[in-house]
Amino acid sequence: MREPWNTFVEGDNLDVLRALAKAGEKFDLIYIDPPYNTGSLFAYQDDRRGEDGRRAGRHEAWVAMMRPRLEAASAVMSDRAAIYVSIDDNEAAHLKVLMDEVFDERNRLAQIVVNLNPKGRQLGNGFATSHEYLLVYAKDARSCALESSIPEAVNERDFPLVTDDGRHYRRLPLRNTNKKFNPATAKTLHFPVWGDPESGRVAVEPFAGAQEIWPVFGDGRPAVWRWSAPLIAARPDDLMCRRVRGKLGERVDVYQRDWLSRDASGDARRKKLTTIWLAEEIGSTDSAVAELKSLVGPLFESPKPTGLIRRILATMPLDARVLDFFAGSGTTGHAVALANAEDGARRTCWSVQIAEATRPGSNAAKAEMAYVSDITRARLRAVVAAHGNGGAQGLVERGLGELLETSGNAVTRGA
Repeated sequence: MREPWNTFVEGDNLDVLRALAKAGEKFDLIYIDPPYNTGSLFAYQDDRRGEDGRRAGRHEAWVAMMRPRLEAASAVMSDRAAIYVSIDDNEAAHLKVLMDEVFDERNRLAQIVVNLNPKGRQLGNGFATSHEYLLVYAKDARSCALESSIPEAVNERDFPLVTDDGRHYRRLPLRNTNKKFNPATAKTLHFPVWGDPESGRVAVEPFAGAQEIWPVFGDGRPAVWRWSAPLIAARPDDLMCRRVRGKLGERVDVYQRDWLSRDASGDARRKKLTTIWLAEEIGSTDSAVAELKSLVGPLFESPKPTGLIRRILATMPLDARVLDFFAGSGTTGHAVALANAEDGARRTCWSVQIAEATRPGSNAAKAEMAYVSDITRARLRAVVAAHGNGGAQGLVERGLGELLETSGNAVTRGA
């Protein structure tokens, strides 16, 4: 039987991670949204004493809580794995140092600014904070499967031209516009081509109606092409010749048709992600609250939007095994189901949440959900009801005791 899209484990994540490691489980992607250390007590009651035996301070206590969990997370990461960790300014500096130590700074891939509150938080003194961070590390940068360019980052409006058969493209100069590349530095790319501005045809050999075209900068100085002569000969349909007017008057130049789709099959092109992710692209805290409300009600005050997790998923293989051991409201499992339902992939997700008491008087407490794990469970059940599970077994719920019992033997994937 195939592994379900979602597996939920209630328990202290440190115990769960150690049990998973003992069972030989490996994951390709870890996303966590740990406590931000804003002054509330942690639900994770580890010993918080420093090396000298004194009670650890606020930041020390947070690092003492996170260190063994990140070390345990590293033990269940596959060779191709990456880990994304959400954090705000309270612990961003400490988390970066800690992750450099646990994963090695050579495996740090990015520190991303995430704009989850475009209007900014209006409470308190100082600036209206509108951002958080994502720290991204590889298990091993040399073998990591993370791809920082994704199709969703491409804006179709950047490709305004359309061929008769409906393919979108934009025109790019075939001439290299970087003046560091010129006949002195790239001699083999300084050569003439032949083009007809009436038909648009371009070739490396003369043909009827064509004129000789050399690469030149706008001021008339010699330049070089971006493509070699063999590449120009191999891809004539991707080039066009046209008349342009510059500072020195009209001239004939050569342009590349840069296609929105890479080829006639329609394979989507990809664009490298920047390190600033905007709410208009990935959703906001407000949209995340609305998502959760539509499934199980307004039970969690600050969930992450599924759009954030889906962008993270887009950077990893379609069959990635995903782990979120600070599951909270269950956003990661929800996002995995949405992504699978859309593209037919076989991602799977394990969500781990401790039985942390909900805040007295909160919407969750009023709904008789005593623990955050009750919210996680309710959301993941609602996700299965709304989106199915790809023909596999529905949501699997496992207790820590069961996991500990089976950790002596390898947990059979797909069981």
